Amino acid sequence: MSFWESILGIITATGNALAGVVEAVRTLFEGDPETRRKVAFSVAMIALSAKMAKADGIVTEAEVSAFRDIFKFPDDQAHNVARLYNLARQDVAGYEAYAEKMASLCVSCEEDCPILEDIVDGLFHIAKADGAIHEKELAYLMRVAEIFRMEEAHFQRIMARHVHIAGVDPYKILGVSPKDDFSTIRKQYRVLVSEHHPDRLIARGVPEEFHAIANDRMAALNAAYEAIEKERRAA
Repeated sequence: MSFWESILGIITATGNALAGVVEAVRTLFEGDPETRRKVAFSVAMIALSAKMAKADGIVTEAEVSAFRDIFKFPDDQAHNVARLYNLARQDVAGYEAYAEKMASLCVSCEEDCPILEDIVDGLFHIAKADGAIHEKELAYLMRVAEIFRMEEAHFQRIMARHVHIAGVDPYKILGVSPKDDFSTIRKQYRVLVSEHHPDRLIARGVPEEFHAIANDRMAALNAAYEAIEKERRAA
């Protein structure tokens, strides 16, 4: 029996998706904190994605495809993942409750926990898959970030990687100002590259299936730095 089947069995027994997920993770992987954290991370990501899909009332094929991009699972488990996704969508518990449980997975008490940034990045990746992030989706993402105790500037930096209303702003992506000298910008870029290297995800217990998030993030950081470097050279 796969852990997906085990989780679904407990959810069915409790009759409550959120309570079932919490109980399943606690029961099935007690004594193995690393595995418990990975499984809880994966399940909570599915649940938050499902709740976001419900936010705008539409689930497009592009969103489903984007979900598969960042969360790969064995073909023989596709029906179990789909069942969990649908149970989360139908659950009466609000998305805030799921976000609170997700926040509790962070092993650090500090703000802007990196594992929570991974979740917000993944949700943005799914939300923009149909070509636009809808108003209700953005409100959802902002509220999730608030529950995660993510600072506004941090959220804006993440959003800049995905939402380009007036074009891509490389300075906002790197969290720097056009007034900063290039040495300051280069230092910030190197810090971000170090913090967001895919190997860091492994170290903090993020399943390998989510490394597409890190790859997209690195591509955005590199592109932003190259754009600023080109601009400064031309000046």
